[in-house]
Amino acid sequence: AKLDAEVIANAEADTYWCLTKLLDNIQDHYTAGQPGLQRQMFRLEELVRRIDLDLHNHLTENGIQFTFFSFRWMNNLLMRELPLQAIVRLWDTLLSEDSGGSGFEDFHVYVCAAFLKHFSETIQNTSAEQLMLFLQELPTKEWGLSHMETLLSEAFILSTSFKDANIILRALEERERG
Repeated sequence: AKLDAEVIANAEADTYWCLTKLLDNIQDHYTAGQPGLQRQMFRLEELVRRIDLDLHNHLTENGIQFTFFSFRWMNNLLMRELPLQAIVRLWDTLLSEDSGGSGFEDFHVYVCAAFLKHFSETIQNTSAEQLMLFLQELPTKEWGLSHMETLLSEAFILSTSFKDANIILRALEERERG
């Protein structure tokens, strides 16, 4: 069945709007020094330190720096970690949470923290030799909407619990830089 020209035009306009909305808030992820990505990786590590200290300690004690895995998560917006159906649901939420310019910039960090927390027990029971392999090939190929609903719910709880923490985390980040 062929789509009506008006439907195609509307889909094109909606797609353009979504891409523009996405890029508006993450421009500094793809500029010199990638300050946006650096900011997100720092916030993720600080958040994980607060919500799951055992996980944070296990990673750092085994020589795993958050940049080793979180750079890809932030840079690719989890597209390499999740199947397409899950990505569409994730991005729908990130666009919805973006009213104040915080979906892809801030809420994504909470999603990544919830993602790590979901695998916390497995990660903590994984040997140092296998940690990076596990973090680069998480068992999410079969994830569907129910997995994403759970993950996004956990991320929302974290974002609500730590809503004002972004101010504190930004201040810590600035202090570390200079």
